[in-house]
Amino acid sequence: MKPLPVLFLVATTALFAADKPDDPTFLDPASAGPDYTDQGEYKNDWGGAQVIALGKDSFRMVTYPGGLPGEGWNKESKTETPGKREGGKVVFTGENGYRAELAKGKITISSASGGPWTMEKIERKSATLGAQPPPGAIVLFDGTSADAWNDGHMDDRHWLAAGCKSKQRFRDFAAHLEFYLPFKPLARGQDRANSGVYLQDRYEVQVLDSFGLKGEDNECGAIYSQQAPAVNMCYPPLTWQTYDVDFTAAKFDDTGRKIKNAVATIKHNGVTIHDHLELKGSTPGGIKEDANGGPLQLQGHGNPVFFRNIWVVPK
Repeated sequence: MKPLPVLFLVATTALFAADKPDDPTFLDPASAGPDYTDQGEYKNDWGGAQVIALGKDSFRMVTYPGGLPGEGWNKESKTETPGKREGGKVVFTGENGYRAELAKGKITISSASGGPWTMEKIERKSATLGAQPPPGAIVLFDGTSADAWNDGHMDDRHWLAAGCKSKQRFRDFAAHLEFYLPFKPLARGQDRANSGVYLQDRYEVQVLDSFGLKGEDNECGAIYSQQAPAVNMCYPPLTWQTYDVDFTAAKFDDTGRKIKNAVATIKHNGVTIHDHLELKGSTPGGIKEDANGGPLQLQGHGNPVFFRNIWVVPK
């Protein structure tokens, strides 16, 4: 896809919302409204909850016993409950008298078995957010220039827009990058802030607003269409998230026959979601596998997705 026009990149959040009143796109929390304010992660001693804004005062809450994904949840059970705004609060109702009310950063829960219990809103940050390039790293983007990228464009905040490829090619490497997703409350599925990071321009690590979703092989952190992440570590949109990648290229013999698959270990927001995963081959849209290296591609998919702090350490 062609890079986003410069005028598109510097447009304000208000313009995005006004251009598509039936499908607004917000670029900063201050303009995103009360639904975004209530969306997010909540926690108490019992476990955690993720509240997902679905537009038009509708919500879904996912509760996790033991803690939030990547932070205590056992990956075995969770409960989803629909919610609706009622005046100054969001009300979630479920079976056995379950009722939860969200207001002012706190969820108050009761059910037939007792209560009330409360959960407080928290904001997690990736343990690798802001990681500095080590000695020997190649800095591809630090907010000063997009010159390291074919079709690279910065916006007025000095963020790199999706829709570009690195000019430099890589074989075996470690890489760090940070990405920022728009808030599209009425969008669903692949329309909800779709992008991707292609390793060697061959293997797509999906980028998507998958906050609170199942964590399938077409959602954030997945090797697209090949492997779902071990856990869905997607944070809410309009927050910075991280990918840290350790990649070993596929091996070929002298005749060009592949004798060993590429291998990747990937952390999403500091949590390992793929551990020494063998990549079966190029993902959809990726170039054909061969013995040559390839660039990093930050896929443009018509959504205002942005990146920063990108560096690579060749092995």
